[in-house]
Amino acid sequence: MEGPTSHTYFSQRLRLHYVDWGNDDAPPMLMVHGGRDHCRNWDWVAEALRDDYHIIAPDLRGHGDSQWAVGSSYNHVDYVYDIAQLIHQKKMNPVTILAHSMGGGVSLTYAGLYPETVAKLIVIEGMGPSPEMIRGRIDVPIQQRLDTWVQDLRKSSGRLPRRYPSLEEAYERMQTENPHLTEAQARHLTIHGSNQNEDGTYSWKFDNYVRNFSPIGLPFEAQHELWRRISCPTLLVRGSESWASDPAKDGRAEHFQDVQVVNIDGAGHWVHHDQLDEFLSLTQNFLAG
Repeated sequence: MEGPTSHTYFSQRLRLHYVDWGNDDAPPMLMVHGGRDHCRNWDWVAEALRDDYHIIAPDLRGHGDSQWAVGSSYNHVDYVYDIAQLIHQKKMNPVTILAHSMGGGVSLTYAGLYPETVAKLIVIEGMGPSPEMIRGRIDVPIQQRLDTWVQDLRKSSGRLPRRYPSLEEAYERMQTENPHLTEAQARHLTIHGSNQNEDGTYSWKFDNYVRNFSPIGLPFEAQHELWRRISCPTLLVRGSESWASDPAKDGRAEHFQDVQVVNIDGAGHWVHHDQLDEFLSLTQNFLAG
């Protein structure tokens, strides 16, 4: 595989990284990874689509080779701003967005904020907690939510990144996290998702602070309002073995103007890894429609 080139851009004074798969004259496509992941998790998908699109895949702040935020809780809206900056600076308008998990939630918010800039949108399990989980969170008093956030941040301040004695042990941890991965996939994701420390050990690239979610963010009703503003064709993809609920069954798909919901069997949260061929076929048919 001939890989992409690495570049940087700036957002809120942070130096952020992205990879560019070339083909500058083709329509732009943005691929946005999920939490504690990195831009090279899209490599197999990008390789399949690079002849038809100019693909750019960023490392979100605190992830991959992007700078870690100091004095920030990695709020959802900060990620949205970072994506908005990249699309603006690279003049990727109109853009097709392919996003996963947390990156999917960020992309849904962006597409609702600037619907005229998005041509098509594919989101893999990016809708966040199920309505049932949301009802449970709403019932938690605000002082309890804030206190939990404070306590979690304090824990993060004393948490050291885990060090693996060898790349092989980091790879085994990756394979344990997602048993659907092939050996080649797990090794590729480990190589691009870890750094070697000065003492020779290996640690994951993401900042441990990204584990902490702000207790105050967009109200769920506001998120639904933004979803209703998305005017482009939207494909919501879910793995049938995932923890995520089906948006067609729980009512969330009803907030979209033009939406398809597809569940893929034999896949968990990382559908684009677990069932790559089926996901690519689904994606290419949707983009061609």
